[in-house]
Amino acid sequence: MVFGGTAALWFLMNGAALRALRHVQRLPALTPPSASSAQSKPRVSIILAARDEEERIENTVRHLLKQTGITLELVVVDDRSTDRTPEILHRVCGQDPRVRLVRVDVLPDLWLGKCHACHLGAGLATGEWLLFTDADCWLQPDVVHRAIQAAEREQVEHVALTPCIPPDHLSGMAWHATFPALVAPRLAGVNRDRPRCHIGVGAFNLLTRRAYQAIGGHETLRLTVVDDVKLGLLIRRAGLRSRVWLGGPDVECHWGYTAWGVIKLTEKNSFAMTDYRLELALPGGLLPLLLWVLALAGPAHGGVSGWMACAGWLLLIAPAWQVARRLGWTPWVSLLAPLLVPIIPLSMLNSTVKTLWRGGVRWRETFYPLALLRTHTVKMRLFSRESLASKPAPHRS
Repeated sequence: MVFGGTAALWFLMNGAALRALRHVQRLPALTPPSASSAQSKPRVSIILAARDEEERIENTVRHLLKQTGITLELVVVDDRSTDRTPEILHRVCGQDPRVRLVRVDVLPDLWLGKCHACHLGAGLATGEWLLFTDADCWLQPDVVHRAIQAAEREQVEHVALTPCIPPDHLSGMAWHATFPALVAPRLAGVNRDRPRCHIGVGAFNLLTRRAYQAIGGHETLRLTVVDDVKLGLLIRRAGLRSRVWLGGPDVECHWGYTAWGVIKLTEKNSFAMTDYRLELALPGGLLPLLLWVLALAGPAHGGVSGWMACAGWLLLIAPAWQVARRLGWTPWVSLLAPLLVPIIPLSMLNSTVKTLWRGGVRWRETFYPLALLRTHTVKMRLFSRESLASKPAPHRS
């Protein structure tokens, strides 16, 4: 019965992923603008919060300044950097009037550094669209224009793109093909306006100024570690709509090249996704690991149920294969997908243990006690009946 149940769960999960991927595609290409829209370009403010990013910040800024099809304003907030980041920013940004450079020397009380930097940057921004991105992400020149065009076509006020890595790290490529396959039903739910589905991605969160003001901006998220994800939650709570596309080469990020790298990088985030609730984190870490071990042990157990458990587990290759093809990668990296399933539960367990052991989270060289974070984080609670009944307002350009 145990192996039969394991087989059923694997087949159900991977079958759901295959169905969901019909609604999870790459960002569409540009379409010819109409005569009226061709006369004016959307004004976009890109907010970049950076701390100690001397290795990547110059290329990041140069990629952002190459954006086409928009009227660009770049607001760079240097959040207490102690390396060469300030020097590089002054050199790269000093000659471009589209750039506003801000320095934070002291972090106010009851603020996370990144959230405070985003709050400052958004306060200086003048665009009708706001894009929050990370200092280690390089964007293709037309991606912002394409995202706005897609948002207007879909009549939504928030667009998220999943990040990818350069296609020269095999295990990293396999993971970035596997993760969208594992969460495909959630991504598809966002694109189908399922009321309890939301999305937010730190590498690319694009939203209208109206939407940002409607959710209270980063003031609402001031002590929320996973501020990018919960920005999407607040969008949905406000009765607004989101769309998510596979970023692929459009959003190239320089992290998560290995399985251990992913686990290490999510050390502060995974437990926060449960609102620091142990009763959610432990099942979220242990049950997927148990399913994985049972699938591996299926052939040793023998019998039809044991082999079916292994077959259902191996079926994960199929949705990961689809994701890899859509990203323009060799689909053979998807053969590693079943082996990478433990990354998510191990990330959850690692984050939970480390956060509880330390009694909080250290981020950007500042320590935040767990009691403070539990009290002030935006909660992942279910929507109220009233918010579910409210009809999202369409975006009007």
